Amino acid sequence: MTDDEPDGVPSAGTSNSSDAADAMQEVSSSLYKMIGVKGKASDNFPGVSECAGKDLKKFFRIFHPWSFTPASASDIDEAMARLKREMPKHGWKIVEYGPNTSKNRSLTLTADNDKKKVSVKVIKMVKGGPPMLSLDLVSGCYQVPDGEKIDLYPS
Repeated sequence: MTDDEPDGVPSAGTSNSSDAADAMQEVSSSLYKMIGVKGKASDNFPGVSECAGKDLKKFFRIFHPWSFTPASASDIDEAMARLKREMPKHGWKIVEYGPNTSKNRSLTLTADNDKKKVSVKVIKMVKGGPPMLSLDLVSGCYQVPDGEKIDLYPS
């Protein structure tokens, strides 16, 4: 994401944590659609975390880790290829793509969506279980509206 804050974490604007979590769920749903192969997504929900160095009562970030397991193990490469191909058409900028530094050298895609103030890291996992994509999304820093509190467990 474009760095418009000294710590490199962009401002995502003003929102309550429930609305911000809903927005993150929509981003995850759009990524699921871009994967475009049959399979199952995990049922994880977005959560709230702190914005490092900022007032814990006024600022927060939304994170959403989830996974996608294709119906056919042979579709894992197509799922990753579709994300790489489709994400730029939907406002994502791929900032890193290639093997990571893990022992397995897993293929990793990192992308930012400056309009939505969201970043995602996708890891193609093929060893130690059924092949799947691990997706970790994180937002920029939101500021809670005046007079409201951050709900640590948005629904």
